[in-house]
Amino acid sequence: MTTNARAGTAERKQEPSARPPLVRELLLVVGLFLVYKLGRQAATGHTAEAFRNADRVWDWERALRLPGEGGVQALLLHDSTLVHLANTYYATVHFPATVLFLGWLYWRRPAHYLWSRRVLAALTGAALALHLLMPLAPPRLLARTGLVDTGRVYGPTVYGASPAHDTLANQFAAMPSLHVGWALMVAVGLIAATRTRWRWLWLLHPLVTLFVVVGTANHYWLDAVVAVAMLGVALAFLRAPGRPGAVRGRARSLVVRSGGGVREPAAGPAAVPVATSGAAR
Repeated sequence: MTTNARAGTAERKQEPSARPPLVRELLLVVGLFLVYKLGRQAATGHTAEAFRNADRVWDWERALRLPGEGGVQALLLHDSTLVHLANTYYATVHFPATVLFLGWLYWRRPAHYLWSRRVLAALTGAALALHLLMPLAPPRLLARTGLVDTGRVYGPTVYGASPAHDTLANQFAAMPSLHVGWALMVAVGLIAATRTRWRWLWLLHPLVTLFVVVGTANHYWLDAVVAVAMLGVALAFLRAPGRPGAVRGRARSLVVRSGGGVREPAAGPAAVPVATSGAAR
């Protein structure tokens, strides 16, 4: 019992579990989101520049011999129901999934919540700067790609009919793809914050997201590549907290070693280690 008590005390001391104030966090997250939305709107109106950049990105991809976006879209166009599902995923999963991710971490893994919120803020801030520096028309708007605007043709769509006058969204903010960047961070965050053997399946979320954003012609491959690179930089500078349960094992190990010695009983299902002091006879 003494060993378990010491291990529990060490674990409580080493595992930060205090949640930050909820109201403060809500205001902070909402504030960051509003700043990002307003910043994206400030980048609208650069139509000619956005299409020039789109031509450059399309040429870069061909020079790099990246797979054509049309090959992915062709898989969707085989079935109108699949196209509709992809458009729905693009329109409805991105933001709610990230909010649920942060909410779960806040309640169950406060230390991982703080880390994930900082990484997402850094990634989003860097993306906003790139939106302002490099407005980019998505492939669905670039005629030379030959791609279909699946949202407009099959529905649903979150964009207005006129990109230059869309008051709800900046359609010239394709680079980088925050759909991909946020989805990958959700997967990375959940893998880091959980211990189940199935946690690697969370990588399906960014993979499906990548398939959707390319297949619906909302993003180029390079949009996703840049998003992943920016997330990698953020993760390199903002280190994740320790995996849940790792501190418990280290604490128990330290307590056992500090007991002066351990007597290993015979192997068997009922065998229990017995700590002995230096004065034991």
